[in-house]
Amino acid sequence: MTAMLDRELDGIVAVSLEQAVAAPYCGLLLADAGARVIKIERPDGDFARLYDHGADGESVWFAWLNRGKESIAVDLNDPEDAALLRRLIGNADIFLHNLAPGALERRGFDGAALRAENAGLITCQLSGYGDRGTAARMKAYDTLVQAESGICSVTGTPEQPSRAGVSICDIATGLTAFSAILRALIQRGRTGTGLDLHISLFDVMADWMNMQMLVHRYLGRTPARTGLTHPVIAPYGPYGTADGQIMIAIQSNHEWRNFCETVLGRPELGTDPKFADNTARVENRAAMDEAINAVFSTKSRDELIVILRDHKIACARISSVEDLSNHEFLRQTEIHFGKADLMAADLPVLTAGPRPSRVPKLDEHGRAIRREFAAG
Repeated sequence: MTAMLDRELDGIVAVSLEQAVAAPYCGLLLADAGARVIKIERPDGDFARLYDHGADGESVWFAWLNRGKESIAVDLNDPEDAALLRRLIGNADIFLHNLAPGALERRGFDGAALRAENAGLITCQLSGYGDRGTAARMKAYDTLVQAESGICSVTGTPEQPSRAGVSICDIATGLTAFSAILRALIQRGRTGTGLDLHISLFDVMADWMNMQMLVHRYLGRTPARTGLTHPVIAPYGPYGTADGQIMIAIQSNHEWRNFCETVLGRPELGTDPKFADNTARVENRAAMDEAINAVFSTKSRDELIVILRDHKIACARISSVEDLSNHEFLRQTEIHFGKADLMAADLPVLTAGPRPSRVPKLDEHGRAIRREFAAG
């Protein structure tokens, strides 16, 4: 039997003072890996609980991010609750939070002070732009970071920049935090001591923008916004069919010649100097597109998909959200939130056991957690 991941973080306790998306997504991955994740919420709850009411009055957005966690409502302005949080952290392996920079330090919850009582503690702070100077004072929501980091400048059409249609900065930062925490756990296994991690949405997206920035710095140009069309590879983008659009991607001159011969039925285009290599195809994109569209427009999308796949040409449908919801490749998982039973896309990493599926109500575990971590 093939080995699979199976609750590899069982026994690890994470206290997560989290809200919105980035930190909750990291917490979701920790819970999925078997960690006990205690979600600390304000008395009125994580504001993502009020993003919508699609789960029988509860938020489907919140349901996506918070399954498998325990919830306790804590008022940090209450000395007893602040002391409870300190006891929780004192018994934890990980303290994850995405409050404003300095908010916890001012209350005495900085990493050094916490590790004086719990030497193995790993803290992970998520911020928008960093925790020093002007960066620490800037409010950071996903779209704002997309704009500030340049993502919007390379997304959209030549006429209009656009945001990515998903919370790309938050999700990418949650993933980065999860990977950093795993590295820190491995290091702690060698050293016996914890450490502080600081990860900003801006830093994560600046790294993701490296290819575009390097093109700007060292090729002397800035990648243009080209919608679905690739700015430096051709053909790589959408083409019309008799009943819709299809995406194709050709990465090599060999693929181009094969495409011309087997799909277009025009082998002479494969060796035509105007199209013989990628640079020429990009320079002569309009003429190339005209030749492709002349053939594609006579066939249905599904007919073309079969032809392209048969000849090993990379292609894809341009799916709607409805298409994705009904996609033959879609793996799904159950989410249970109160009386609501939801189906969502499964996490991409397969595990041996069932996924955590229950989403906590606000303070659902508060009484039990307070008893467990009562002052001695």
